[in-house]
Amino acid sequence: MKARAKLNSDLTASRVIATPIGKLTLVASPKGLQQVIFGAKKSPGVRSASIKASNYLTQTERQLREYFAGNRKKFSIKLDISGTKFQESVWYALNKISYGKTISYAQQAKLVRKPKAFRAVGSANGKNPVAIILPCHRVIASNGTLGGYGGGLAIKRKLLALETS
Repeated sequence: MKARAKLNSDLTASRVIATPIGKLTLVASPKGLQQVIFGAKKSPGVRSASIKASNYLTQTERQLREYFAGNRKKFSIKLDISGTKFQESVWYALNKISYGKTISYAQQAKLVRKPKAFRAVGSANGKNPVAIILPCHRVIASNGTLGGYGGGLAIKRKLLALETS
């Protein structure tokens, strides 16, 4: 079962923003950012979105613009995401990877104290609902190849190049 942020269409807000890697759809609740979706997606009912949810979108958009301009290396956005206990441990471990650095799926598995679970780590990274914010693009295969990425390998390459330029 794919982990997803819980979306209550009466309270969530969404916004499509243009970035150097294409359009991103941001979705937030009154509790925090729920999703970063590659591409422009139809808004899930925003007519009664809360001011708090809209504020999280504004904060996320600003921080993403700073990131793409090379002026932000770490995000400070409150998140409202949920997955299994394992998925959440994998997602939050992504914050330990420094800007401009990469680690392997095996190294990330060791970070979450499941050293043999590198395939499961890759799968959990693939379900990361807030890619870029929790930087799963910084995880590569042990042999140095890129592995996979929800936004596609071209976007993963661009994000890694941005961080090393």
